[in-house]
Amino acid sequence: MLRKRDTGLKRVEARAESGEPDAQFDLGLMYSTGQQVQQDYINAHKWFNLAALNGSDRARMEREELAEIMSAAEIAEAQRLAREWKHSH
Repeated sequence: MLRKRDTGLKRVEARAESGEPDAQFDLGLMYSTGQQVQQDYINAHKWFNLAALNGSDRARMEREELAEIMSAAEIAEAQRLAREWKHSH
């Protein structure tokens, strides 16, 4: 069972890393809810931000909701990570 979950996560990560907005949204959702990964709002915001930049309205809404419970420092870190990812791809 764990192996199947791992494979699903790896597949979503690979698609997100390749720039696919739906996968970026899915990965953001996984991080925001702690599904198959440790809950991490900074990484969730990062992936929602990248998906939003690629045209995902769902990601924009999720990012806004998530930002309401994050500190300014956490949001700044998430934005920095998104910028770094964007520059490296």
